[in-house]
Amino acid sequence: MFRLQSVLSGSQRKSLRHPKEIPLLILAVIVTVLTAAIVLGVLAAAEAGLVSIDDTTMQLVALAIAAPILILVMRGYFYAQQRTSGVRITPTQFPDAYRMIAEAALDAGLRRMPDAYVTAGSGVLNAFASGHGHRRFVVLHSDLFELGGERRDPAALRFVIGHEVGHLAAGHVAYWRLLFTFTFSNLPVLSSLLTRAQEYTADNYGYRFSPDGAPGGISALAAGKYLNKEVHPDEYADRAVTEKGIFIWAANLLSSHPVLTWRSHALRDRSRPGRLLFRPRAGVARPASLPPGSSRTADWSDPAQAVALMRSIPAGQNAFGGVQVEQRPTASYAGQFDSAGRLVTSPEHTEKS
Repeated sequence: MFRLQSVLSGSQRKSLRHPKEIPLLILAVIVTVLTAAIVLGVLAAAEAGLVSIDDTTMQLVALAIAAPILILVMRGYFYAQQRTSGVRITPTQFPDAYRMIAEAALDAGLRRMPDAYVTAGSGVLNAFASGHGHRRFVVLHSDLFELGGERRDPAALRFVIGHEVGHLAAGHVAYWRLLFTFTFSNLPVLSSLLTRAQEYTADNYGYRFSPDGAPGGISALAAGKYLNKEVHPDEYADRAVTEKGIFIWAANLLSSHPVLTWRSHALRDRSRPGRLLFRPRAGVARPASLPPGSSRTADWSDPAQAVALMRSIPAGQNAFGGVQVEQRPTASYAGQFDSAGRLVTSPEHTEKS
């Protein structure tokens, strides 16, 4: 319970963890400990008759005192729900998924195999990691097994599994971590800074395990399980740079996860960590086919011009002369950017980060 979840070396774990995660975690612990001290001080003062506590304050104090038990009970109940309703992933049941989870656990250096379950997704693509006591587990929505439709994309599923196992390896679901960040996790804006850093860390584990699956994984989250193959990952990642404005900033600020275009850009550009607050300013891989949403209206074509453009393109090609189908250049996600912000790909960049 108190040991690190991963046996990877300290330098390996550090390279995978977002650099802002630990400072934010320390801040979260300080805020929670100070809150606990204040609560105890208020109770002592009330006991001595120095202050009076109204009903609302008493309820908050009771919640803070009960937090350790509440977290434990809720985690146990949630694990029980998966054990009683989910379909367990085993060597004889979903063996391909079990193999992926075993390989991801080995790659992330987990001390023990996590438990894993499949639950009905009902059209929603999602997966999550959690734990209870000494146990760690992963839950996959059934729709993840259909990534790519008839053109399966197992690499994308490997990336998603690597991401969730990364949460376990990085200690994101540990009981003590949740307890000592309890107060901080209920603060708007600030709490999402930590969760966004954790998501980037988990993405790094996913990329380490399945770099070729990163484009498909993000594309599936953005466009769904069937259309992910039609998404051009470079065009999608480029929008992290070109889409700008106060509302773009606010959309990311208030999100528990980094916005997908920023995640896509961070998975492509492995030379720097993912952005928590401000969009990346460089690293565009290809000319934009349309002006960004923040551009002037005068920059947009009228419908007649758009129709004329599309009619001028030969069947089976896109506006840049490339073939429309199977257009994903997965190697680009192993690339880096030069000082001018241009995408550079080379064999040495295809190694795991």
